[in-house]
Amino acid sequence: MIKTLPTRPLGSSGLEISTVGFGTWATGGDWVHGWGPQDDAASLGAMRRALDLGVNWFDTAAVYGLGHAEEVVGRFLRSLPVADRPLVFTKCGEVWDEADRTAEPKHNLHPASIRREIEGSPRRPGVGRIDLYQFPWPYQAGTPIEDSWGELIRLIGEGKVRAAGVSNFDVALLERCEAVRHVDSLQPPFSLIKRRAAEREIPWCAAHGTGVIGYSPMMSGILTDGFDAGRVASLPAGDWRRGSPEFRQPNLGRSIALRDALRPIAERHHATVSAVAIAWTLAWPGVTGAIVGARSPAQVDAWIGAATLELTPEDLEEILAAITRTGAGRGPTRPAQRASAQGPATR
Repeated sequence: MIKTLPTRPLGSSGLEISTVGFGTWATGGDWVHGWGPQDDAASLGAMRRALDLGVNWFDTAAVYGLGHAEEVVGRFLRSLPVADRPLVFTKCGEVWDEADRTAEPKHNLHPASIRREIEGSPRRPGVGRIDLYQFPWPYQAGTPIEDSWGELIRLIGEGKVRAAGVSNFDVALLERCEAVRHVDSLQPPFSLIKRRAAEREIPWCAAHGTGVIGYSPMMSGILTDGFDAGRVASLPAGDWRRGSPEFRQPNLGRSIALRDALRPIAERHHATVSAVAIAWTLAWPGVTGAIVGARSPAQVDAWIGAATLELTPEDLEEILAAITRTGAGRGPTRPAQRASAQGPATR
């Protein structure tokens, strides 16, 4: 039996999404920006668990695993009755060389490239229309963003795409897209450590009716209950985190200290640290949902409680003090009360 979770409107797109969504970056397995080898059966089990617990959208990208993540999502969708299938959000704009799959994918938002990709993506996830199609990174090497965005809007008119969004765009680029056609969603990095989107991008989205789905709310594992500095040394050779500055000192030590400060809050709410970290992102006005990855059903169980966890003003003050004390991360430190324009979570 599929349960239900609180939902929020994704801006003015008409989509109602659960406050947590299932991210499939790790599902792609071993590739240049991967998390190391991943068992497909474990990925399918995690997807099934997320769906059963009420997650109603899955976020993926053609480039995750160089097509593999979308293929696994497609296998999962085909195993379900049509009425039970989650919404599918995916991305274009990162193109790889099939002759050299170890090479760095290249950003490409040329209209012709976008159209070539749309012909591949619907086959891989097994959907006739993509619910949300997104540009993952800005790309202006000879292609004005207005031309790229215009092509995506044409795909909506042709019925291939339902809603259009972007990821990692700043306000200047958002405004250029908005001048062509409304931006349905923004996907920024947003966590207790990476907080800068709360300065300008999230408020801009709240003011323009654009949904926000933050990615990496657990900071790629740092803000989980069992992570420690020793875990970094044991990461597989192909795991991108081994080369990230956030997984080296002094950043790592500060972030782990902030994670530890969340434990008393988690205990008060009978929740996990992971759930507290995600709930903090969901407390910000303008944020619609959080993308959370999982490599096993047990990992889904560890964060699913974030969807229903409401942090108190006292919790938020305690977290603010911990951010100040540890010096972890950058950006605004405390959410205000959620604005009514965003709409409350519903059940």
